[in-house]
Amino acid sequence: KKISDVLQKSAPKPGVPADLQNLLSQHFGENRSVIEIEELKLSDSCFLPANDLTHSFSSYLKEICPKWAKLRRNHKEKKSVVMLVLCSSALRSLELIKSMTAFKGDCRVIKLFAKHIKIKEQMNMLEKGMFHIGVGTPGRVKALVEQDALCLNSVKYMILDWNWRDQKLRRMMDIPEV
Repeated sequence: KKISDVLQKSAPKPGVPADLQNLLSQHFGENRSVIEIEELKLSDSCFLPANDLTHSFSSYLKEICPKWAKLRRNHKEKKSVVMLVLCSSALRSLELIKSMTAFKGDCRVIKLFAKHIKIKEQMNMLEKGMFHIGVGTPGRVKALVEQDALCLNSVKYMILDWNWRDQKLRRMMDIPEV
């Protein structure tokens, strides 16, 4: 059986905190001690309610972040964002940026993916300007964090585009590189 055949037959279901916990324990389980694995565990209070697939992305953001205007106004740091949205691909990132127009108001959004944007350009943009929302792929965000171009100290919300499936019907957690 192909994974795409199996996934086509199963109905999409919203992600739950246990999904991420299982993924972390599978990934780090062989290389870490029991104590280190315990430190990786996140309590359920760290997670916001998942999108139950009845909301659009914009309405979901309004629901989980009702005080967005205040957070946006208080954010003054460069090289950082208040909300970080991680997607499996650049095309999905663009799709989400377009769909959040009702939510974002007068805040600035930065695209954090590799498609047609060089990492040096993004580093310069983060250094010079102030951005409220960063939308991108895990690989590019990791590269920017490793080069100290993106600081994660002021991130209040990290949203994983967990349930969306690409053409091959893979979710972000199904991609081995992620």
